[in-house]
Amino acid sequence: VPLAWAVLDANGMADPEHYDIMYATVACIMSGAVWGDHCSPIADTTILSSMAARCNHIDHVRTQLPYAMVAGAVALFLGVLPAGFGFPWWASLLLGIAVLAGILRYWGRPVEAM
Repeated sequence: VPLAWAVLDANGMADPEHYDIMYATVACIMSGAVWGDHCSPIADTTILSSMAARCNHIDHVRTQLPYAMVAGAVALFLGVLPAGFGFPWWASLLLGIAVLAGILRYWGRPVEAM
């Protein structure tokens, strides 16, 4: 984040008109951190989740990975890259929601009752 601010300042863009670049930078950092936490088999939350559910740790990682990969791909291709080229954030948000809802509707399956 300080590097993004320094680049904005060096190019004379450190004003409210260009804050969207700073917001996109923070969003990229946060989404990458969350994605990495979900995909890492040695992350503390992943280990604690598998322990709390009393399931095999590697099985937990394997079942969590497809969801994280889909969400990460949608965030990258419909959020990060378009924002970098000036696409409106609200349009990316709506498009991302629609794509994720479509994926869930097409590939999702209902949970069986126990």
